[in-house]
Amino acid sequence: MESAELGRTGLTVSRLGLGLASLGGMFAAVPQTQAVATIDRAWELGIRLFDTAPVYGYGLSEQRAGLALRGRPRDEFVLCTKVGRLIEPGGADLQPIWAEPPPGVGPRLDYSYAAVIRSFEESLARMGIDRIDILHIHDPDLDFAAASSSALRALAELRGRGTIRALSLGVNHADFAARFLRETGVSGVDCILLAGRYTLLDQSGADELLPLCHNLGVAVLAAGVFQGGVLADSSAGAPHGYAAIPPSLAARIESLRSLSHQYAVPLLAAAVQFPLLHPTVPAVVVGARTPAEISEVASLLDHPIPPDFWQALEREGLISSQKSHA
Repeated sequence: MESAELGRTGLTVSRLGLGLASLGGMFAAVPQTQAVATIDRAWELGIRLFDTAPVYGYGLSEQRAGLALRGRPRDEFVLCTKVGRLIEPGGADLQPIWAEPPPGVGPRLDYSYAAVIRSFEESLARMGIDRIDILHIHDPDLDFAAASSSALRALAELRGRGTIRALSLGVNHADFAARFLRETGVSGVDCILLAGRYTLLDQSGADELLPLCHNLGVAVLAAGVFQGGVLADSSAGAPHGYAAIPPSLAARIESLRSLSHQYAVPLLAAAVQFPLLHPTVPAVVVGARTPAEISEVASLLDHPIPPDFWQALEREGLISSQKSHA
């Protein structure tokens, strides 16, 4: 699989990364053997970027990442996890989306220096892997003051000692990420995992964040490119997170489908490949529950898309001009 440099980090990542939230039981339980087989299949496909978090299944995702990746040549893959929540008895920041959380524990939001160091050490122990390459401050908007001070200081020290390679943010809100960059300076964040804000349906990340990252040399990993599945199935009752599809969104999806049909381009292939047109985005990160699912996404990444298709999307105002990214 094609790879790319991750901004100024010195790391090289595969253009497709595997996000491990689904394998931690997001929305539906995934058997452990199936979870490990999915990561194994990703490896066979050439995927070398893996992203997890303590809160994914309350430690389950990290444990499964370790089961599948321990013993692999350590210098051949990039491993990411997050800080900001501790998984402990009595943790009350519960999230009902996890289908099989371990009993008796839950997440507790904490961006303090001590909690960040503890979270990092507990992640290493869960995975049984000797190092983490990219450490994201997870959802810094939930306690921006502490995330941009105490948590940032802890990660900067870990990076300074060479314990981690890159300091990152894991965000759903592009405006908070832009604020974080502006207020903490160029020597802080190395990269950003941006979920759902630079896609065919939501390009709000391009308003301020991506130009700012481009100027600062901060790489952006694009996640949530299928927008919760609504691009694949926008019918009422489908598991896409919308009680009812807003009319403006439905019209946009219909326009995208029409042009995709006209140019014989699978819409989901366009969804995977679109973020990679931006020079600040070296890779997209997708979730999968089965080996077949990650195989399908890898094939979408390789599907040829003619330049005329992207130009047609520009003319219809569905994506911003790619010339401005050159």
